[in-house]
Amino acid sequence: MNTKNSLTSSRSNALKGDVTIPGDKSISHRSLMLGGLAKGETVIHGLLEGEDVICTANAMRAMGAQIARGDDGIWTCHGVGLGNLKQPNDILEMGNSGTSTRLLMGLVGGHNITVQLTGDASLTKRPMNRVIKPLEAMGVNISASEGGRLPLSMTGPSEVTAIEYKLPVASAQVKSCVMLAGLSAAGITTIIEETPTRDHTENMLRAFGAKVEVTDLENDAQKIQLAGRQKLTGTEIHVPSDPSSAAFPTVAALIKSDSNIKMKNILMNDRRNGIYTTLIEMGADIRFENERIEAGEKVADLIVTGNNPLKGIDVPAARVPSMIDEFPILSVAASLAEGTTTMTGLEELRVKESDRLLMMYNGLKACGVNVEMTEDSMTIHGNGQPPMGIKPGGEPIETALDHRIAMSFLVLGTVTNNAVTIDDGAPIKTSFPNFIGLMNGLGSNIE
Repeated sequence: MNTKNSLTSSRSNALKGDVTIPGDKSISHRSLMLGGLAKGETVIHGLLEGEDVICTANAMRAMGAQIARGDDGIWTCHGVGLGNLKQPNDILEMGNSGTSTRLLMGLVGGHNITVQLTGDASLTKRPMNRVIKPLEAMGVNISASEGGRLPLSMTGPSEVTAIEYKLPVASAQVKSCVMLAGLSAAGITTIIEETPTRDHTENMLRAFGAKVEVTDLENDAQKIQLAGRQKLTGTEIHVPSDPSSAAFPTVAALIKSDSNIKMKNILMNDRRNGIYTTLIEMGADIRFENERIEAGEKVADLIVTGNNPLKGIDVPAARVPSMIDEFPILSVAASLAEGTTTMTGLEELRVKESDRLLMMYNGLKACGVNVEMTEDSMTIHGNGQPPMGIKPGGEPIETALDHRIAMSFLVLGTVTNNAVTIDDGAPIKTSFPNFIGLMNGLGSNIE
């Protein structure tokens, strides 16, 4: 049965045009947090104005930062200074944003204030123990709901303890949480990660004047060291376009013959571009132009053409951290490829906004895709032809309040024989507010 937020994607013609992808979500979150903490003014161009990022802005305002959006779309932050966040009057509402929650827990943990956090039905199911454990080791007092979940209350110590912490899972959110708490510690906070994760926090801290030391260890591991109580100074930030969001029109163009689209100013951080490496290995025609460095980050314009047939491949497990959010849309590409695509090391997908592994498996099966799943892997057998889609009268695809599941199946619907309907498109606004308008402007048929 359709709901008021259901969306239907029908088979479309080739996609063509030049589009601007919204700002990167990871960098947007961090620019507001550090801008709200640093002394002086921070000016942010191209901030993603999705619901997740707005939750971060509201939380920082509630703790004393002055954050405003100008009529020209430029955001300004006047920070409170390290150690000067104030105790908010109300519970902080994190909506659907796991990034906001885990990073803010680190930021708050470095201050001797009490803060309560909660979220929507999806976020309150996500585990927070992975950040609670190191924060408690740093002296933070945390009282969480059953299973280490939201809602929770936390009180930072009068003196934060610097720790050495080896990440038990490859998670940029956990790493960033510990680093942000370590900003207030008297000593040096050290993090060991066996598999390097996205390094936006390290890059952003440097942009605000902090020194972060990174040392390579054996077997690709690395050690990150951050001295506490460094001065953070406001700066100017130009947020590049989000490569995770860009992956949706990219795949939509690749699976539709004669498509040709251009996306400018896409972030190409080496620890975020695994989806593009993988698609190129599958035979995709993706070209990078005007490659450059902006604010310490690699940026490029992408030209995507849908003339090359895709082929199935084995995706290396070591690549998972660099494309952890892109496996849902990669699964769509794999369902149109010729041959078998195998994806392993996907256990982290079980604890994202939804159990993404299960949601994609169920949805792909419902659309007629030959797919197999284990606890940490997915195998898709493609034959180079469009899947059937949802049978007439069939139930909409369940998205479990997950924006990336929703967008992935809307992309799939542009090529399936039958239309694809999803149960709820509202969560798309958390990361890609203009997704439907942008896709339809290129030639899709989503309504």
